[in-house]
Amino acid sequence: MELKPTFSVSELNEYVQLTLSHDPNLSNLSVQGEISGFHRHSSGHLYFTLKDDKASVKCVMFKMNALRLRFVPKDGAQVKIAGQASLYQRDGSFQVYVNSMEALGTGALYQQFLEMKERLNKQGYFDESNKKAIPKLPLCIGIVTSKTGAVLRDIHNVLNRRFPAMGTKLYPTAVQGAGAANEIARAIETANYEDACDVLIVARGGGSMEDLWAFNELPVADAIFKSHIPIISAVGHETDFSISDFVADLRAPTPSAAAELAVPEYEQLEKRLSDSLDRLNHALQNGILRKRDKLDLLIRRPAFVSLPTKLMQQRQGLDENCDRLIRLSTDDMTRRNNSLTQMQLKLDANSPNATLRRGFALVTDRGGALVTSAEQIIENEELTIHFSDGNAAVKVQERNKQ
Repeated sequence: MELKPTFSVSELNEYVQLTLSHDPNLSNLSVQGEISGFHRHSSGHLYFTLKDDKASVKCVMFKMNALRLRFVPKDGAQVKIAGQASLYQRDGSFQVYVNSMEALGTGALYQQFLEMKERLNKQGYFDESNKKAIPKLPLCIGIVTSKTGAVLRDIHNVLNRRFPAMGTKLYPTAVQGAGAANEIARAIETANYEDACDVLIVARGGGSMEDLWAFNELPVADAIFKSHIPIISAVGHETDFSISDFVADLRAPTPSAAAELAVPEYEQLEKRLSDSLDRLNHALQNGILRKRDKLDLLIRRPAFVSLPTKLMQQRQGLDENCDRLIRLSTDDMTRRNNSLTQMQLKLDANSPNATLRRGFALVTDRGGALVTSAEQIIENEELTIHFSDGNAAVKVQERNKQ
């Protein structure tokens, strides 16, 4: 009976790699396809997938070869590469090491993107005249994204840091795959129907053109265009652009940046209001003093002294005008103070302490991180409950989810 060799994993991968490298058909080959998942590493190396309608293969182009390119590769581009097929021994992954690459034309997906962009542009979907202003001080932020993943967490982290008491409402949806575009559109339409939010953030993390494609489809463009709620689009990374970015009222380079654009910073806003109130009071007081000094100078002129009777009459009239001026200035100052007081009350009503005084509480874990969901809690975990006048340490005995 013939004994078959037993390989270790590293020996097997090394054997396959050597086999591939000695095959003349694989050591110098040309492959044609569409670029997907393109990534330029900080080292200068290029990583991407080459695909057709039935299959795909990973590709690597090192910096010394990438520097000789005469065009800028990007997702959706049709290219022809030359190189050698090999195996990345550490991961056991089959890939092509690319020596050269030439552009053959625009890929099918990218061509669809350009055609959709041109058509919607002609129909006025991107016109600045249709853009709605993002409110300066919203009371509630709507978030249209997946209920799982880092995007939602990043948005909440920024909102909690900038304006801790800001209200939020999630409209969960799939963000890629079949049917995702219709789900995103329905989530936007639901938010408009409920009318509970002052601004919507439509967001998704980075990915290939295929991953982001739902945000290039007509249902999403229509829902954003028809929305009466202002929309901030934050799809992919800073270099990614989608149809939703062009239709939305404002485009943010990342989901975290969208959260920063949606709300002001609470402490800075409070300081600006306080400074404005101080400047207004100072200006009103100075104005009254300047008018009094001017009246006093008029009263002391020699012409008035030589005419006692007329002087007394003029002085009486001036005193009446002075009183009237002071009364009008005081009334104006009172109205302005009342207006600023109302703004201060509104700001205080949205402050974290006011929320706590209304009976709400904040829950943090031992590390001080905010606990916002029952899914974050584990049994026997020690938590801290923060009230308006102190806090209490508790230990979780049981967790119940809705």
